[in-house]
Amino acid sequence: MENQNIKIFAMTHKAFTPPPDPMYVPLQVGRACHEPLGYAGDDTGDHISSLNAYYSELTGVYWLWKNYRDADIIGICHYRRYFITEGGLLYRDADIRRLLSDYDMIVTKKLELRMPYYDGFASTHDEKDLVETERVVAEKYPAYAPLFHEMVHKKETYFANMMICRKELYDTYCSWLFDILFEVQNRIDPTGYDNYRKRVYGFLSEFLLTVWIVHNGLHVYESCVGMTCEKRETAEIKQALSVYFARQDIAGAKQYFLQQLDKRPDVLMEASDILGELKLCMQIISTCEYEKQRKEPTMLERGMAFDELLAQMKQLNRFIEKLPVPDGAHTLLKHKDTADKLAAYVNEHPVSMTAAEIAGIVLGKISM
Repeated sequence: MENQNIKIFAMTHKAFTPPPDPMYVPLQVGRACHEPLGYAGDDTGDHISSLNAYYSELTGVYWLWKNYRDADIIGICHYRRYFITEGGLLYRDADIRRLLSDYDMIVTKKLELRMPYYDGFASTHDEKDLVETERVVAEKYPAYAPLFHEMVHKKETYFANMMICRKELYDTYCSWLFDILFEVQNRIDPTGYDNYRKRVYGFLSEFLLTVWIVHNGLHVYESCVGMTCEKRETAEIKQALSVYFARQDIAGAKQYFLQQLDKRPDVLMEASDILGELKLCMQIISTCEYEKQRKEPTMLERGMAFDELLAQMKQLNRFIEKLPVPDGAHTLLKHKDTADKLAAYVNEHPVSMTAAEIAGIVLGKISM
């Protein structure tokens, strides 16, 4: 493996600063539909670049399968999302060679879902698209059908279509994947889908990769993934919420956030809300609603700037997370020692007991 050439392609739709290591190569996806960014693009040779709105990074995955022959080992990452070592460092050539000497493929750690994959997909997409995909798999690759049906009702999947493996294995996977997706494309109608739901084939492929790996018994290394920045949409939502908070407009903040969540159901996922601050905004909104019901001054009326609000909520959550729930107490508030500690914390910080109770509910330390 020492003499094999390695290239890791960072899929992007925007200008960014790529890693200085020449092993990492930016690839503009959907370039047929957008202004060139100065990187290699997915719109030459045999390509599906014009379908990027529906296939997302898969237009780049397809282009590499059909057109790229200059690597023995190939990888897919994103402009802001990379495989990293357990120590938090970007993989180097030697790291990849070492891992692939023992494993067939490097992938993300599995997402542990809150509900079965089928239910999660149905809550944010048209479930008929997933049903049709299962039907196509059963028709074209019947040996995969029982596993597909089993796994679609489990609570795990790989994500982001990220992988590193030998080019021959990559090509084999792509041949299987796109044979399925192109047939699904012939059968479903995404007309009327918003920009998020249009990317249906990109979402389906994350689960299909999971099925393909398990069915083929691949020995995979589940790697940490590091983020270099937040999604633009996440930053925009936080900025808008900061304006609502400054106006002390709790109802407006809640309505706006629910509208954004309907448009982008993924905004609360760790891959989008990498700092967890949108979840904190939800917690602040809930806290203020309860404070108003109890006719208490709300967090927003305490005059804290947006960053200070988030900082106080983070600190409160850390404090409550460390508090033990004594055996038999069931809740922090039912035990005098921990309840006293909570009261002392509230007296020393610009938060209310209501805020502490909401934090305890969020963290599972206080029952509803």
